[in-house]
Amino acid sequence: MTMIKIGDIELKGRVVLGPMAGVTTLAYRDFMKPFGVALSYSEMISDCGIDYKNRKTYSYLATSNVDRPVGLQLFGFDKEKTVKAIKIIEEKADYDILDINLGCPVFKVVKTGAGSSWLSRPAELEDYMKAVVAASSKPVTAKIRLGKDSNSINVWEIAKMLEGCGIKMLTVHARTVAQGYSGVPDFEAIRDLGKSLSIPLCISGDIFTADAAIKAMEITGAELVMVARGGLGNPTLITNINNRLEGKEELPAPTIIEQTEWALKFSEALIAEKGERVAIMELRGLIPHFFNGFPGYKKIRAEISVNIKTKEDLFRILNGILNRNRL
Repeated sequence: MTMIKIGDIELKGRVVLGPMAGVTTLAYRDFMKPFGVALSYSEMISDCGIDYKNRKTYSYLATSNVDRPVGLQLFGFDKEKTVKAIKIIEEKADYDILDINLGCPVFKVVKTGAGSSWLSRPAELEDYMKAVVAASSKPVTAKIRLGKDSNSINVWEIAKMLEGCGIKMLTVHARTVAQGYSGVPDFEAIRDLGKSLSIPLCISGDIFTADAAIKAMEITGAELVMVARGGLGNPTLITNINNRLEGKEELPAPTIIEQTEWALKFSEALIAEKGERVAIMELRGLIPHFFNGFPGYKKIRAEISVNIKTKEDLFRILNGILNRNRL
């Protein structure tokens, strides 16, 4: 495969780890990287949170030598505020790419005029993105959706406009804002979009299998594919997508021992990053994903998601799974 570049950043692979609130922490990105992630993105970062020096917002700026190349994903609704936040980020953070979220459909983001709200204001968006690109010393990428709703599909116009603003890669989630995360992505709406752009296109939306990734890329002409929810507890999905694109065979399905060892490794990393109390609350929602598809593990998934209160609770369950299956 030819090397993909975002500005002057070379990517080793074709799979991008998508930003997910409450998921794509530094610990998660570091954990997923060895499975073949070519580029990862942080959780969404509020430009206002940066400006107000919010401690939690600043924690999203953390990166590591493992997690490279990495993009920080910023969202905002006001040109001056976003430009100010970019200057602060450039002083405080070590990163490779700046991503602007223009696709988040969540109401609390949209009601401020940020996220996918921008898609309904293309003239303002053009002025905003020109200012962002001018302010950033890093390559700028952007993520959008098909449009506000099925009667307002403007993805082609927005894509060409953003390309003209100087962004170096575009991600399209193939749903409308109105769909949120329900319904089926409409890749046909952007058939061959990638072939019409001079910058790489990354395609997103329900990438839960290598087959889905290949099909979405073929339809849209995308050179990159974004894995988000599909990678939760399923890190070899990324490896298998890369293998398929390179003409190699997919890996066999992971064993319960492999999945449990990965769950332990990730849990330890998140606890080290966030402290036991915060990490355990987040792990309640994340670790059960590692045991999806294994017969007889419904009760264990429920116990993890509801009952664990300490790292000892979690490690007891995970080590118990290992001990039982190593006999």
